[in-house]
This record gives sequence, structure tokens and C-alpha cells, in this order.
Amino acid sequence: MRVDLFDFDLPPENIALRPARPRDSARLLCVGAEGPFTDHIVRDLPGLLRAGDVLVFNDTRVIPAQLEGQRGEARIGATLHKRVDLRRWQAFVRNAKRLREGDEIAFGAGVTGHAEARHADGSWTLFFPGEEPVEVLLERAGRMPLPPYIAGKRPTDEQDRADYQTMFAAKDGAVAAPTAALHFTPELMAALADAGVRTETLTLHVGAGTFLPVKAEDTDDHAMHAEWGTIDAATCDRLNAARAAGHRVIAVGTTSLRLLESAAGEDRIIRPFEGDTAIFITPGYTFRAVDGLMTNFHLPKSTLMMLVSALMGRDRMMAAYAHAIASGYRFYSYGDSSLLLP
Repeated sequence: MRVDLFDFDLPPENIALRPARPRDSARLLCVGAEGPFTDHIVRDLPGLLRAGDVLVFNDTRVIPAQLEGQRGEARIGATLHKRVDLRRWQAFVRNAKRLREGDEIAFGAGVTGHAEARHADGSWTLFFPGEEPVEVLLERAGRMPLPPYIAGKRPTDEQDRADYQTMFAAKDGAVAAPTAALHFTPELMAALADAGVRTETLTLHVGAGTFLPVKAEDTDDHAMHAEWGTIDAATCDRLNAARAAGHRVIAVGTTSLRLLESAAGEDRIIRPFEGDTAIFITPGYTFRAVDGLMTNFHLPKSTLMMLVSALMGRDRMMAAYAHAIASGYRFYSYGDSSLLLP
């Protein structure tokens, strides 16, 4: 399928550089299989769902995975995107042409990384020596890895450490936030519970590959970066029971959706999963695990634009995005949200 089928023009002023405050005051576009689109705010969500629906959240926690350092006179930037083991991370490297295997990079605050191996996609494995956990080193020397479309317009600051983290964040490992869940607050969660909406969590450590542009002209030629995730047996049992009882499973965010679909078989049963997934969902895919999706608005020609088009139909999503742009919705990680119910 041609990648340019998922292109659209987005005015720069529609790109959000800060989140809505309070978080649940962001706008919410409701998109059904047919009929008019309806405009709401996230706080309206309890009235848009049914008692018995299950929202599935990703409890990954974003680590400050953006590092700036020196190798001799050369400035080297590194964005960690996938853990290899306790002391090694795979990283996208800026100014990588100045790096050789065995080089040491000084990232400041007493943190160094060794360039161990270059990969075919241009990324590097970096080894962090020492006794302290790598996460401790990152808290000292790293910055929150804001998406390029935000970081290119303003510097990362201390406020982003709170803003770019969901209320569900519990397990270190993501280098990008599961942004659909940024809109939730304790007050909204209480209102959802009062409405009979249930919640579950899983873990998918989002990688920086989520921001990489699709450079291929055809979707068949695009290689997804793998991300690690897990969902346990008890959670699977509850989700399967909910669907068997006629209730809907609605993923909060494309990361939750991708792990649920990775864990489900052709029989539509969700099974325990732990490991890497590189699932790539494009139109024509048959969904096995989810009945809806809450998600922010995505980049043109991105794998996530393809995913939502697979769920709702390309023409329906292009029309929804045209409505959102014309109505002044805010796009991308800090932007507004949509509720997609096929």
C-alpha cells in the first residue's frame, strides 16, 4: 500500500507544544463507524462509554533517555530506545559519523557510555560502566526525550518531567510516553468507575522508533522497530471474560492496542505475552483483541496513521482529521484526543 495515501497537510499552529491544563480538559473527537463526528472534552468520557466497557492503559514510565555528550572535540547526541541488558541500550546517535567502535562518550555528571557496536539501521549499542543502575545515571545526566516536533521548537525543561508522564507510570523503560493516557486524572478515573467503566493495565516500553518517519514508498518495505511488552494471565482472563459477556475492550493508546493485538490469537483470545513485538498494523488487518481506541492525533504518513486507518477505514480517518484541523484541534503528543469506535 502506498505510504502517500496517509499524507495530509497540518498547519504548524495545530501542533501542541504544551498539554492542556487540567489534563482532562483537552478536547475529544468522537468518531463512529458512520454519521457525524461529535466534539467533546476528555472529561465527557464516562458519558460516551457503556457500563462494563474496559479501558486498557499502558503503565510504562518514561525515562530521561536523551543524552548529550562529547567524544574528544565532537558533540554526540544519543537517544536510548531499547534496552539490551542491565548495562546496555540500543540508541539512535546524532553525529554518528564521528563515532567508532570502542569510543568513550562523556555525557556529563560523571556518566560515560562506550560505543560497542553499530547496527545496520545506523543505531548503536552503548555500554554504561559502573555499579549504579543505568536508570540512576540517566536521572542524573539525561533529559526527557520529547518528540522532534516539540523539541525542535522549544527546549526541554523541568515541567516536561511531570507533563510527559502519565498517572499510570510505574515501570521504567519507555523513551516515549503512551500519550493517550496523559489526559487522565484521578477525578476522571473516579467518574469512570462511578459509570461502571472498568480498567486494566499492561506494559509496553515505547521506543523512539515511534517517531521515525516512514521512508519507504510502500508499506511492505517498512521495517518496524521492536518494543518489549508484557501482559499477565490474570489480566488476559478478565479481558476475555468481559468480551465474552458482550462488553467492549477499548485500548487507551496505540501502544496498548499493539500489545493486545500481539497477544491475541486468530480465535480472538488474548493470552499472556512477554517479549518483543514489531507488529505493523495497516488497512486490511483483522482486529482480534480490541473494540475501540482512544488516541491522540498522529503524524502524516506515520505507522500510527496507518493503524487508525486500519481500525476505522482510511476515508473515515482522513475526513475525521480534516474536521479536527478545521475545528482547531491540537495535534500530537501534547495535543487533544479522539475516541474511535468502529
